[in-house]
Amino acid sequence: MGFEGIIPALVTPMTDGGEVDYETLSSFVNYMIESGVHGIAPLGSTGEYYALNDQERRGVTAAVIEAAAGRVPVVVGTNGGSTREIVKYSQQAQSQGAAGLLLAAPYYSLPTPGELVEHFRVIDSEIDIPIMLYNYPGRTGVDMTPDIVGQLAELDNVQYVKESTGDLTRVSEIIRRFGDKITVFCGCDTLALESFFMGAAGWVSGVFNVLPAESARLFDLAVKSDDLPAARELYYRLLPVLGLMEGGGKYTQFVKAACELMGHPAGPPRQPLMAPDAGEIAQLAEALRPFAG
Repeated sequence: MGFEGIIPALVTPMTDGGEVDYETLSSFVNYMIESGVHGIAPLGSTGEYYALNDQERRGVTAAVIEAAAGRVPVVVGTNGGSTREIVKYSQQAQSQGAAGLLLAAPYYSLPTPGELVEHFRVIDSEIDIPIMLYNYPGRTGVDMTPDIVGQLAELDNVQYVKESTGDLTRVSEIIRRFGDKITVFCGCDTLALESFFMGAAGWVSGVFNVLPAESARLFDLAVKSDDLPAARELYYRLLPVLGLMEGGGKYTQFVKAACELMGHPAGPPRQPLMAPDAGEIAQLAEALRPFAG
């Protein structure tokens, strides 16, 4: 069965001393699954993969897969700076039991379209589990255009794309042109409902660490029940939170702070990121007030 629905881009909880808190990580996985999510995606950008060493990445993957215990698929981020490094992380995640991989373009090197296609061809040839492309040029500096996505969809394991440009027409164009080969997931929180109506099969987001049950209900209303009025009402309630996360310039910091406000602390982000200031915390608390308690 393929991936669908609400898949949290899972935070990596930290102790006050900045070490990975594996016990809290396992409890977060249980909390997410009990709240109705349809998968778990550790080691994405919200999971601060770039700030973790090899041992920590392996440990996070192991803890999440063990806690999930086969209840939902675990789609592991195996990103890095070079093709060789990403192949290593990807094979490691597959050997640990990952159901799939979440892969952005390599950071900093700015590969050309031809180089990017070859990069994914090499990775595809070295693993045997599904790949979800993660198109987020705002982070990577590289845009996987619909044409590139279409080329990558010809690879054996490239089956999904998380579309995070914030351009809704990308969702419809990929589905229209390549929907028989690749499944689109929303990657922009403030376009979630719109993406569902255009045919997106799911949504990958860090906000689910904060509001997992409400997000799962939005998917059920919009996709499973096709109840537009109820879905729209819930979406409008969620939008102040979604907009603050997407527009605040501190996505991971805000997600971790919001987890604390909602009674599920995940500790501080690891430097260079820092916790939001008092004014930002107050903004978060106000946006979350309809969902608190």
